[in-house]
Amino acid sequence: MPTYMKNLRDLREDHDLTQTQIAEILGTSQTMYARYERSANELPLRHFIVLCKYYGVSADKVLGLTKKTDHSSP
Repeated sequence: MPTYMKNLRDLREDHDLTQTQIAEILGTSQTMYARYERSANELPLRHFIVLCKYYGVSADKVLGLTKKTDHSSP
């Protein structure tokens, strides 16, 4: 599974949402959304953008492009 789909699944689960609820937000079926989550189908860019806005996160964060900052060092 690509990192971004794992991150989107984790966001969905962290928000206690079902695949059906997310599918409704995207205007698709639960079956199709499940296929996106398991990478059987590629998530359309328009859906990716909607999910980033919905969760209030940057595309870079979902894609795993942000660098982790160690705040413990001076």
